[in-house]
Amino acid sequence: MVGGNVLHLVPLQYLTTNEIKYTFNYYLNITIFPWLEVGYTCTINYAEHGSTYFPEQSWGKYTNQDRAFNARLRLWKEGWWKSWTPQIVLGLDDPTSHEAYGGGAIKFDEDGMQNNHFTRYYLAATKHFSFTGVGTLGVHAAYVDYRACWFPHYRRPAAGVNFKFNLLPEDNLAVKALNGLDLMAEYDARTVNIGAHYQLWKDHINLIAELNNGKYFSGGIYFKIHLK
Repeated sequence: MVGGNVLHLVPLQYLTTNEIKYTFNYYLNITIFPWLEVGYTCTINYAEHGSTYFPEQSWGKYTNQDRAFNARLRLWKEGWWKSWTPQIVLGLDDPTSHEAYGGGAIKFDEDGMQNNHFTRYYLAATKHFSFTGVGTLGVHAAYVDYRACWFPHYRRPAAGVNFKFNLLPEDNLAVKALNGLDLMAEYDARTVNIGAHYQLWKDHINLIAELNNGKYFSGGIYFKIHLK
């Protein structure tokens, strides 16, 4: 799966909004096995005019890049043992970094001398409930260990819901169009976000729109390749 997002605003606490704007990212996610997914994200900064962080020759340009890796390991498949059991996933984002001031060393510690702006670890559970002729409701709960450098660390619960339409009859054009829509809402352990996801071309092309903290827009598109 490959895709990218346009971000209207710096993601919350990333430095200060008048210094750096994270305005675009692109990413690649690969599901190596049904129980393991790995990914890479590159976020590109836009240097505001008057920035004291970037040199003047960078003002008004896209500059600098923040690269991050992530992984998700499925510990338990939904419906194993009993039909009511949820899927359980262990995940991590941006666990390592090069030293912020050169040298090329890989760092895992938290002394602030690195670029782990998105570091977090989480354990998540998901359960789906089907409503015949209407759609599927997904309920999600997680515990997040947030350890990004420069920012206050926290350990908090997170939760979310999504609803994907599956209306009948499917041969109706309006119903068919609505069935590609997936509505989402979440509390990510810090803010409440709402969004929508829309599938096109047999789930190969997917559109995403979100209001971060209920007011800051971000939008994206990704292309999914089904290997089987």
